[in-house]
Amino acid sequence: MKGALLVAGTTSDAGKSILTAGICRWLARQGVSVAPFKAQNMSNNSAVTPDGGEIGRAQALQAAACGLEASVRFNPVLLKPGSDHSSQVVVLGQPYGHVDASNYRQLKGQLSGMVFDTLAELRADHDVVICEGAGSPAEINLRAGDFVNMGLARAADLPTIVVGDIDRGGVFAALYGTLALLDAADQALIRGFVINKFRGARSLLEPGLEMLRERTDRPVLGVLPFSPDLWLDGEDSLSYRDGAVLGRPRPPAGAEGLTVAVVRLPRISNATDAEALAAEPGVTVRLTSNPAEVAAADLAVLPGSKATVADLAWLREFGLDRVLVERVRAGRPVFGICGGYQMMSRTIHDDVESRAGDVPGLGLLPVDVTFAAAKTLSRPVGEALGSPVTGYEIHHGQAVVDGSAAPLITIPGGGEGVLAWPVAGTHWHGLLENDAFRRAFLVEVAGQAGRDFTPAPDTDFAGLRSRQLDLLGDLVAEYLDGDLLSAIIEGR
Repeated sequence: MKGALLVAGTTSDAGKSILTAGICRWLARQGVSVAPFKAQNMSNNSAVTPDGGEIGRAQALQAAACGLEASVRFNPVLLKPGSDHSSQVVVLGQPYGHVDASNYRQLKGQLSGMVFDTLAELRADHDVVICEGAGSPAEINLRAGDFVNMGLARAADLPTIVVGDIDRGGVFAALYGTLALLDAADQALIRGFVINKFRGARSLLEPGLEMLRERTDRPVLGVLPFSPDLWLDGEDSLSYRDGAVLGRPRPPAGAEGLTVAVVRLPRISNATDAEALAAEPGVTVRLTSNPAEVAAADLAVLPGSKATVADLAWLREFGLDRVLVERVRAGRPVFGICGGYQMMSRTIHDDVESRAGDVPGLGLLPVDVTFAAAKTLSRPVGEALGSPVTGYEIHHGQAVVDGSAAPLITIPGGGEGVLAWPVAGTHWHGLLENDAFRRAFLVEVAGQAGRDFTPAPDTDFAGLRSRQLDLLGDLVAEYLDGDLLSAIIEGR
């Protein structure tokens, strides 16, 4: 098989990322050399490639679905929103600068050639490239200069399918309207539709499917069912809403369970860190901005942030700073990750991200943070709580730790983070994905919280992620028309 495909969506969070991953897994299991591609991603959930570049986390997951290591070529442009008006631009894995909506329009013209060249390189190196669009191709106000949706499809002659989320309601209008709003040349590349997250009997949809076929002269490749087992590695903040419970809570392996409150920061980044906790039987993980819920939980997690100083000000505005300080005074555990770790410091000096200068931290750890112009991007290894650990770092803030403080992680030549129960912090994302460390960490948390909690001995987080990818491949194989999908990819 040789070819390519663009997976577009009627909206953000329609299912483009998981459908792309599922198609990649389906093809890889057939022995096809396949790679993912997303020209431009806007997300604060990111991953670090082996060569020290930064890409959207969804593209790292899609790479795993293909059996590949993550590469900056899979996501050449990454936008990381730091406020409602500006974003950091990451180009081929490295920080490029900050833009707002108006000056990014000018930059797009400079980036499009690089994006098209990168896709051409991937197509030369692999039999098939499955591309993912961004938002909706029917955002006609953004069509000029577009290089991620129909602009990419036109430049590379990509057959395109459109996926719609039936959970949102109005899926037929969304699919029909997406096609109708495109100009004739763009419409010519739309080859079919997919409906996502359906619950119920397929027969109930048939009249609508048939009418959609008649009115668009395009097939529906299939209807994917809603699956509660697909919850890992969300694409963006839409996947991590305030009040959401992560995963599928299960009964504890021992006498009692644990509750975890992850503070839902306005500019939360890499919220996926908490998913490893949610994978443990008996651990209920909730994203929340409710001070009472943060106060009541057995463990409070202060996660990463793309706007550390601004989110610290938000904590103070809503009284969550006092809740966290009182938890520590009462001997109840708090864990900070990356931006959350920085907020727990004594002082923050930031002339880079917020340009706020000197800002007092929460004072929960003997750490002082200074933001550097260069971003730290690495995949380090070390040892923590008696077990080997790996992780990844993505941050501008550099921590100077009081020499008397015990490190959370021992690394070659020194330490990283701070362990001072009931409080601990680290810059490392992905630390909780290390199974042995996570179990030891939860035992410590349970002791601090006074809970009779026993971690399950066999939770395998990497295996859980792999099984999710296999499930995606299974859903594509079972519910989509494979022959038609193959023909579209091959341009037939």
